[in-house]
Amino acid sequence: MRRFNKLLREMSLTQQLMSVVLAFIAMFCIFLYIFLSGNIDAFVKVQMYGIVQRTQDNVIYNYRSNVFTNALYGANDPNVIHIIYFTDPLKTPLTNATTTLNTELQAELIKNTTEQTIETKNYVTYSIKSKMLYTITIINSDARVVSLISNSYMDQFKNALLNSVVNIMLIVVSFLFMLLMVWVGYLIHPLNQIQTYIEKIRRGEKAELKIDRNDEIGEVATALVRMNEELKRQEQLKEEMVQNISHDLKTPIATIKSYGESIKDGIYPYETLEKSVDVIIEHANRLEKKVHSLLLLNRVGYLVGEDKPNARIDMKYVAEKVLQSLKVIRPEIKLSTELTSCSYTGSEEPWRVVIENLLDNALRYAKSVVVIKLNKDELSVYNDGPTLDDDRITKLFKPYEKGTEGQFGMGLAIVYRVVNGYGCTIKAENINGGVLFTIKVKPEKVEKSKKKNSDAKVETA
Repeated sequence: MRRFNKLLREMSLTQQLMSVVLAFIAMFCIFLYIFLSGNIDAFVKVQMYGIVQRTQDNVIYNYRSNVFTNALYGANDPNVIHIIYFTDPLKTPLTNATTTLNTELQAELIKNTTEQTIETKNYVTYSIKSKMLYTITIINSDARVVSLISNSYMDQFKNALLNSVVNIMLIVVSFLFMLLMVWVGYLIHPLNQIQTYIEKIRRGEKAELKIDRNDEIGEVATALVRMNEELKRQEQLKEEMVQNISHDLKTPIATIKSYGESIKDGIYPYETLEKSVDVIIEHANRLEKKVHSLLLLNRVGYLVGEDKPNARIDMKYVAEKVLQSLKVIRPEIKLSTELTSCSYTGSEEPWRVVIENLLDNALRYAKSVVVIKLNKDELSVYNDGPTLDDDRITKLFKPYEKGTEGQFGMGLAIVYRVVNGYGCTIKAENINGGVLFTIKVKPEKVEKSKKKNSDAKVETA
């Protein structure tokens, strides 16, 4: 079995399909041959008895019509022998046989004609080297006719029938084989196209894949094309990200370097030493924030993954802590809250980052009000700032997609990673002249709720 599995793994798909096709044809031929070999003799036997019976009926009709010449036997058919035996042993039997029958066969025929009581009966004799069929019919009380079919005729008929069946089988099998070959080619050709397409992508060459099919191969081809487009988009996004990071880090580093060198030379670029040092500190803080955002973007997946499967966090407590620290950023903006005590899957730090980033984004764009709502099913943050374009909404949660007043373009990307890491969903939409961010919370498993219900029943009992 292991050798067969190893051989199968080493075969190409074309070889596997061809093997299946040939095995199917071989099994079909074997089955048909066995079926025919078991039924051909019975079919030939029925046909031979039919021929014997028809010629014998002519003989009986002629005998009863008192025709005793050569016309008694009808058309001269050398394959059928007719013998008329009489009950009177002194009468010589009448026959159209040109040769003398085997003595043993003659004895068997005489015995059977004498003992037969029904009008017509079919027999098979094995008293000679090869099988012979014959029929005995009682003409009247004085005569009985025996009609035998020759072995050579039976063999000829059987061979002709077998040849006809075999020829039909060959035609059918050839037709099936051609159909299966077309089907194999229909399967292999698109797979070869897909392989060529993948090889070109691997080598970085321009590649196109056009397969007009609606089956699984077509679905795979479509998925590969989409995957290639997504990889190109991600590659472009990665290049843009590197450029954005380089650009974002370049300015503060250059400023810090130039100010530091100027101070070292005793020159104060911004009026006084204190003010020049403040510029260095300001740009150092900007660098720190950018590095912190980058680290957080990469670390947030780790934080989510490290959470225990059944970890739960009090979201009202987290939201209140975030509001306490952020409400002083823009005191002129009204913060409206509708917080319900509830718990979400996860730990405090990732969810705190989510709420901080959503509120920070809302406060940055809000004109007069920010509304945060929290319940067991969803968390939403609304601001009455400018609405978003449709194209902007689709790219909102991608890294380095900055808004008109955005800082680094990573805040909402971090939110998206945390929310998806906990199996929840987030979307942004324009509503009531503003923008609403909504996080839909993943429902608890049914098994847990059932367990709680069962526990409650036990406690009640």
